[in-house]
Amino acid sequence: MAIKKSELYSSLWASCDELRGGMDASQYKDYVLVMLFIKYISDKWAGQPYAPITIPDGASFKDMVALKGKTDIGDQINKKIIAPLKEANNLSDMPDFNDVNKLGDGKDMVDRLTNLITIFQKKELDFSKNRAEGDDILGDAYEYLMRHFATESGKSKGQFYTPAEVSRIMAMIIGISKDQTSANTTVYDPTCGSGSLLLRIGAEAKTKVTLYGQEKDSATSALCRMNMILHDQADAEIKQGNTLANPLFLEDGTMKQFDYVVANPPFSDKRWENGLSLPADGVHNRFAGFGVPPSKNGDFAFLLHIVRSLKRNAKGAVILPHGVLFRGNAEAEIRTNLIKKGYIKGIIGLPANLFYGTGIPACIILMDKENAQNRKAVFMVDASKGFIKDGNKNRLREQDIRNITDVFNEQLEVPGYSRMVSIHEIEQNEYNLNIPRYIDSQEKEDIQDIDAHLNGGIPNADIDDLQKYWKVYPNLKKSLFEDLRIGYSALKVAATEINDSIYQHPEFTTFITEMDELYSTWCADNASYLKDLQTDCHPKQVIKTLSESLLNKYKNKPLVNKYNVYQHLLSYWNEVMQDDVYIISYDGWKAETYRIELENNKGKKVDKGWTCDLVPKELVISRYFQKEQQALVQLEAKKEALAAEILELEEEHGAEEGLFAELDKVNKGEAQKRIKAIQKEKDVDLAEELEALERYVELHTELATTNKDIKVAEQDLDNLLYAKYPTLTEGDIKTLVVENKWFKTMETSLKGEIDQISQRLTSRIKELAERYETPLPILVEETSQLELLVNGHLVKMGFNMVGI
Repeated sequence: MAIKKSELYSSLWASCDELRGGMDASQYKDYVLVMLFIKYISDKWAGQPYAPITIPDGASFKDMVALKGKTDIGDQINKKIIAPLKEANNLSDMPDFNDVNKLGDGKDMVDRLTNLITIFQKKELDFSKNRAEGDDILGDAYEYLMRHFATESGKSKGQFYTPAEVSRIMAMIIGISKDQTSANTTVYDPTCGSGSLLLRIGAEAKTKVTLYGQEKDSATSALCRMNMILHDQADAEIKQGNTLANPLFLEDGTMKQFDYVVANPPFSDKRWENGLSLPADGVHNRFAGFGVPPSKNGDFAFLLHIVRSLKRNAKGAVILPHGVLFRGNAEAEIRTNLIKKGYIKGIIGLPANLFYGTGIPACIILMDKENAQNRKAVFMVDASKGFIKDGNKNRLREQDIRNITDVFNEQLEVPGYSRMVSIHEIEQNEYNLNIPRYIDSQEKEDIQDIDAHLNGGIPNADIDDLQKYWKVYPNLKKSLFEDLRIGYSALKVAATEINDSIYQHPEFTTFITEMDELYSTWCADNASYLKDLQTDCHPKQVIKTLSESLLNKYKNKPLVNKYNVYQHLLSYWNEVMQDDVYIISYDGWKAETYRIELENNKGKKVDKGWTCDLVPKELVISRYFQKEQQALVQLEAKKEALAAEILELEEEHGAEEGLFAELDKVNKGEAQKRIKAIQKEKDVDLAEELEALERYVELHTELATTNKDIKVAEQDLDNLLYAKYPTLTEGDIKTLVVENKWFKTMETSLKGEIDQISQRLTSRIKELAERYETPLPILVEETSQLELLVNGHLVKMGFNMVGI
């Protein structure tokens, strides 16, 4: 059975539960990731000739399983598994699996490590077959874990990870996807951390390139090396050491230069000078011609290291705090020299609180030595407002990433968002690159119109601000507004009728029809492509093809933001569709069913029925069993009606003096006892109570019968479904999944997007109408009348209002 990304992630994260409590996330991540690494390389390459990594005899995951339950399991893992793997593959520091301070002592350690190994024995973590080649499902799982570890590690220990969204932006703007590349193309990250940024750049190239990375922390560099292997980059060179004090990639005794350099260095490192002899920089010559960075801030030290690491026509991208754009003194001198040399091609301002090591806003600086001497401008993007909240951090959405990269790569000038700023203008601003100096991203202020407040009417200027709507609905404006006086208009409809007036207007209905047809044509354009997917398909290529097609379909369409539409597709992909396509890439178009087994609180597995991931039950029901489903719906409606009537009787007669007052508890059993008592007494005065009680019992009896009927109907339908699945043809499955599942879900999302267009227009018109509905003179008059009325009441109450 195919592995689902969501199940892989949940299984891996469950392994973390076995370690929580003894250590924080920055520590237990090492154990979990090493286990993932050993499991993967064992499944993939154990016993394979010419494998990119050596697995010594006795050092595979199978050998680790044999250690489960042993009293010296931690020591045995260190000696028999970790040490041989480390030595055979030149891996740096690995975690100590016999550390009693982290893993517990005695039985605690044995149980913890045994349970951890057991988790990685799960069938969904069998990587020998379950892998879509070229899609790096394991690498993505590694990314997932790193992000979660960074989130839990807190401010001081989350710096080993660059958010994937930022890495993707850097990969998409640095130009490697457009350039001709080969195995000789070099990509370097001088502060590579766990390697996610370096890998992202490499993955964007048309061909496999050579990766180089240096990381100061020994444990993190070990994780980086493992990450390279998990991403099929076993040939990557990862070295451990202080990059500024001792750069380890050298040629002829001086620093090696690369085609592409990327980095997310530690922000404002106060100890960057450690190990350096300044102001000179020896043979590396990184600061000559630019200036020496200030002793207590290493941002420009890393930037100048990158500049020195770039070949003659190479490109680099670095993440740094916003302060590098405007801080003075030594940093101002360096920034001025960089600008004058033409090395800075562009700057992207990012939202605050994106990174795990700090909450301050950062920026991406893109450097390009090609034609640097002829550079006359710097392209700037202010992307600080495009994000969503994700826990206690901010996160870039898919639409934000795509918007940034499209605008930057196409050098599009968008008011309030992006601009090409001439070097001459920057010079006039004393080489200050602070983005707000050049881009005003503040939203237009909603100004109150005093004349309208005094004399009534809606300012035409506010109505004209809705021009993007009037271009699409030119006659709608005339049906909503009429001239009142020069510069001001009045509503022709009541405020409560604005929404209906818009929805029912012919121009709006035409627009909705056009949008429906637009989506239908996109579905038609892609239906065959999706139905033709085979077991060798690459899911990442699938979503790339679909998303590009969708963006092109909605390009330059009025009122509709193509990036909002794009977000709907990518959100659905991440939530559901991605797993579906991975299933197809492994198993093809098969509607495989499986039992759902969950553990109860006693640790026993309980059968919770069956399901099918690719083709959910509701799709088959809707297509083949509508009659049975409708019968169930009717039974459920009957159940609700009976329950409502029972509740109504209880509320009506359950009070102290009600007909049910004699009942100790208002329920069917007590009602039946009371009925027998009344029947024995044969008191005619109790006839009304008897009738109510009998109706109450009758309703409960009918409700119980209906509940039984529902259970029988549900089981009958379930049996029909279970029998139907094996009969579904490949064509049936393709239609159900592509048309009834994927396209239908997207259609619902996009209809909601289109509905918001009307809602935004309606809300704004209502807001303006209510704002200027009552002119000030009328308010004053109404206030005066109310004051006289109140004073009159006070006089009648005996209060003397004279002088008040």
